[in-house]
Amino acid sequence: MRIANNTVGSIYDLYRAELSPLFGASEARAMARTVFQEAFGWDMVELDARRSAPLSESEVLKVYGPLMRMRAGEPLQYVLGRTWFMGMELLVAPGVLIPRPETEEMVDHILRSGRRFQRILDVGTGSGCIALALKKHLPLARVFGMDVSQEALSIARSNGERLGMDVGWVVQDVSAPGSDLPPDLDLVVSNPPYIPAREMETLDVHVRDHEPHLALFVDDADPLLFYRVIARKALDALLPGGELWFEGHHLHAEAVGDLIDSMGYQHVNVLRDLSGSTRFIHAIR
Repeated sequence: MRIANNTVGSIYDLYRAELSPLFGASEARAMARTVFQEAFGWDMVELDARRSAPLSESEVLKVYGPLMRMRAGEPLQYVLGRTWFMGMELLVAPGVLIPRPETEEMVDHILRSGRRFQRILDVGTGSGCIALALKKHLPLARVFGMDVSQEALSIARSNGERLGMDVGWVVQDVSAPGSDLPPDLDLVVSNPPYIPAREMETLDVHVRDHEPHLALFVDDADPLLFYRVIARKALDALLPGGELWFEGHHLHAEAVGDLIDSMGYQHVNVLRDLSGSTRFIHAIR
């Protein structure tokens, strides 16, 4: 261990030195504070007050082990085994995509519409974050989460059980011929794989080397594949007046809007996220 001594301050400074080149100085500080809070229950004020306090060997290991994993590029959320989404603590592991703030934005758009959806399908549910957030705020709705990955659905199911939410989990490859969506839906929502494979090397190492490629990447030759498949099948599954919501790549969101407009959807709208990038696509069946 490259630690000057076993004080809280020395280990905290080691976090900053080791992680700043990978994640930036402010993110490294935030990660260090989170790990210390998880390990010892200290908030930022208490952490600063204890800088000169020594830690026992077992206590040092509690905070040094996570540093070793994050130094290798592993995301903090996987190290902790959980993250937060729309006020819910969710289990996450390398088999599921870590929920992003942009996805929270999409859920917020859906909820702020004020519509009381009755039957909802989340395609490519991953950790179950979208399905569970909608179930939390629309408890009378029948909500389904669909994913091709058994591993992802196992995590989603565990999240549903921990939160006490009754969501139907469906193992299915939406792109497979003959695979249909549940009938009589009034909302289909999806954050499908949308990053072209050619962009893989441009991603941060903690994303590229640790998060599931199945949930991230789409073939360069057809970056709209999943939007086309889901929108086409949603035409049969959605009731008249039902809504379709997508999260998309900022470079392709307009093209997704054009695509679903050509399919006969009405009131197609492409919305920007808080950073100003085109991100969300909304349409009416």
